[in-house]
Amino acid sequence: MILVFTAILCGILAGIVTGLTPGIHINLVAVLLVTASPVLAVYFPVLALAAFIISMSVVHTFLDSIPSIFLGAPDAATALGVLPGHRYLLKGWGLMAVKLTIIGSLGAAVLSVVLFPLFVLVVTYAYPLFKLVMGWLLVAVALFMILRDRKKLWAALVFLLAGTLGVIVLNIKGLENPLFPLLSGLFGVSTLLISLNDNTAIPPQTTSDPKIKVKKSLGIKALVSGQFSGFLTAMLPGLGAATAAVLSLQITRDLGDHGYMILQGSIGTVNFILSLATLLVLDKARNGSIIAVQQLVETVSVPHIIVYLAVTLIAAGIGACLALWIGRFFSRIISKVNYQGLVWGIIFFIIFLTPILSSWTGVLILLTATALGVIPATVKVARVHAMGCLLLPVMLFFLL
Repeated sequence: MILVFTAILCGILAGIVTGLTPGIHINLVAVLLVTASPVLAVYFPVLALAAFIISMSVVHTFLDSIPSIFLGAPDAATALGVLPGHRYLLKGWGLMAVKLTIIGSLGAAVLSVVLFPLFVLVVTYAYPLFKLVMGWLLVAVALFMILRDRKKLWAALVFLLAGTLGVIVLNIKGLENPLFPLLSGLFGVSTLLISLNDNTAIPPQTTSDPKIKVKKSLGIKALVSGQFSGFLTAMLPGLGAATAAVLSLQITRDLGDHGYMILQGSIGTVNFILSLATLLVLDKARNGSIIAVQQLVETVSVPHIIVYLAVTLIAAGIGACLALWIGRFFSRIISKVNYQGLVWGIIFFIIFLTPILSSWTGVLILLTATALGVIPATVKVARVHAMGCLLLPVMLFFLL
């Protein structure tokens, strides 16, 4: 048990690094650990190695919203949260945005563990049905998104352009980390360039634990929506967290920025926990971390899952405290930094990371995605249509 707790602590430290550093994903660390597992197994039991991956993954879901809120640097799970998070930041409420995502992540962790037996039953009996209708459900969602926009033609054009770009990028053979330049361009760099054009400056941030007035009904609605999103991503292949968030937004409308940030915080946590249910029932892994756990522990049984859920709750509690502390730290220093210089620094950092993570082809993707990402703000349509970059490829995956 001492070795297991040591592994949990190391996993938490790794989760801090992956959560706060754009471009360093938990899948990369998980793959490195699996590669080194023959050596590590001499010193650590397999259960401890699995605990490392689980604690790292859970802490990552608590911290990955911080770069998107304060720096505008998204990953696949936080892409849609960049714009609402940026609004909080520009009002001096960056810490409030972080606290809302903590509420979402912690609430999702507790609720997912409580509902875990129910989800095991649902996965067992509903998986074949969902797989059959998923493609048409995504078509309906895309049409609904476009038709509810006031500028329907522009909305359709943005969706189709982003979707075409996504299909091309995700089918480039040998391209590593294709989502990094794609999402960084569509939602990160484009948002930062627009803020530069508007001569934006970061105001002093409220750091004295701002009171958050959220109706219980809104919080419950956001958490239930997050459970639905996480359930879809955990059960269906090819469906990412951002795509599921789009689905949830069409079902649970009128969340407002508070509710949306809670939803944003919950999705990644729910996705990871419920992936354990698909691993137990279907013997299928739905994300890189669970694949790594599956490779370490060939046969996963109920006792394994109980230990994994216990590790999840421990990591969630510590992750919430870390996110709050780090959020306060960012709030204290962010307004003291020259905003224009910070934005250019982030843009150049993303450009610097792109060829390292995705080769020089990634730079071309980044430039193309950035140009496309500026369109929604320019023509005044919802930025969510740019999620066609993931929706359309997944739609085609299920229909063809």
